[in-house]
Amino acid sequence: MGLKEGIFAVKLCELEQEYGRLQSRIHLFEGKDAAQAQQEILRLQDEYREHKLLLDEQIRSSRSSAVSSLSKAQLEYGQRVEQILNEELPNEMRGRNQSCAEDQAEVMTLYAEYAIDFATQSMRQALAAALSAVVLQQRAEQDQEIRGKGEST
Repeated sequence: MGLKEGIFAVKLCELEQEYGRLQSRIHLFEGKDAAQAQQEILRLQDEYREHKLLLDEQIRSSRSSAVSSLSKAQLEYGQRVEQILNEELPNEMRGRNQSCAEDQAEVMTLYAEYAIDFATQSMRQALAAALSAVVLQQRAEQDQEIRGKGEST
């Protein structure tokens, strides 16, 4: 697929939709009934489990070992973050506040800030990768044009 077809258009649309969803959900549930937020959390956890299953499938069925490795790295990253969130952070924060509930709230706030920072960094990496792909695609098209001109003379 060449540059003229907008090779990243679909992925950018997906990213925009997810960002809009993130932003609207955070605004919607801040200060709202905790029961409603809890229902949303359960729904998101279901989506997360489904995404993990898709990553597992990509790892097993991908024709490209590199794509399989990327999927595996993403899966391992998610598992490691879960471990830190569920074990290390709570242990470190235990007793820092006046109640266990406050400790848990601080842990989750720290994680949410980290997750947003990580998403920002991921967007920077995606931009660098997309720009590199555009440059490489342009070079490939230029090389093809040069070869085409050489063959016709």
